[in-house]
Amino acid sequence: MTDLELYERVRQKDKEALEILYDRYERILYAFVLQLTKDRDLAEEAMQEVFIKLWRGGGVYDDSKGKFRSWLFTMSRHVAIDLIRKRKPDLQLDESYAEAIPSDSPSVEKEVEWQEERAQIETAMATLPAEQQQVVRLMYFQGLSQQKIADACGIPLGTVKGRVRLALKQLRKQLSHEFIGKEVEQ
Repeated sequence: MTDLELYERVRQKDKEALEILYDRYERILYAFVLQLTKDRDLAEEAMQEVFIKLWRGGGVYDDSKGKFRSWLFTMSRHVAIDLIRKRKPDLQLDESYAEAIPSDSPSVEKEVEWQEERAQIETAMATLPAEQQQVVRLMYFQGLSQQKIADACGIPLGTVKGRVRLALKQLRKQLSHEFIGKEVEQ
């Protein structure tokens, strides 16, 4: 079931849908909020507040404005910042404290998404034969040309090209399933 379908069910007060969303996002949101607050109790409170807000309809997700997961991360960031301010109401946000709180830019969400995508790429890479992994890593992660890879590995240029082609075909196949599945969830 997609995130959007679950969200719609939560709006209709379906407890099971809320539990599924909670299970789906609990760990990553907790880690995100903990990094922001640097306080386990505050992070747990923020998590609870986010899902209560979700249940009560506080904040409305609009799929035309972005992905559900980005909206959920943004809501979590705002809840965490509000809780920090409530606990320390007379705290003037100085430069160092303000830097610890991410801005409203989507960079934090993008970083989390990139980390997940990177893990999926690494998982897909691990399924390739060692020779294909080697040429892909040398070419795409170290920036070597195909000729330099051939020279460094002591293999013909045609072999390098063939390994890259086969590896990319396999990676494209695996990752398209991963990313298509990911988009369907959202």
